[in-house]
Amino acid sequence: MLTHDALQTQELGRKLGGLLRAGDVVLLRGDLGAGKTVFARGVAQGLGVSSPVSSPTFTLMHCHDGAVRLNHLDLYRLADENEFYDAGLDEAMDEGAVCLVEWPEKCEGAMPPRRLEVTIEYAQKEGERRIAINPCGGFREIWL
Repeated sequence: MLTHDALQTQELGRKLGGLLRAGDVVLLRGDLGAGKTVFARGVAQGLGVSSPVSSPTFTLMHCHDGAVRLNHLDLYRLADENEFYDAGLDEAMDEGAVCLVEWPEKCEGAMPPRRLEVTIEYAQKEGERRIAINPCGGFREIWL
């Protein structure tokens, strides 16, 4: 999919958020500034979250209440999976929340096999993003 600006990227996230269920894990992949947090804001809106959503880079995780609870993780500052487990972040992937993970490649082995992977890449024009959404490990198909 191609979005032409941040508003369209956020809207795509909102549509996806409306389809997610408690227990779903969504991995957000992309370079710095690609739009992972913009997409995450949309997902939060789709889940009925009304609180502001920002990247939890320094705190590692923000929790948001909505129609479905959202646990938003940012693993950018972690060195490896040991730090992931030491921080207790594996508990954030419980059955009662949607778990959205930015920078999952930092702790790839700790990510569950059943997940939805969202890759956001810069496209040719300023503001455009190419977004791929792929179910893995038996995750149900998502149609937007």
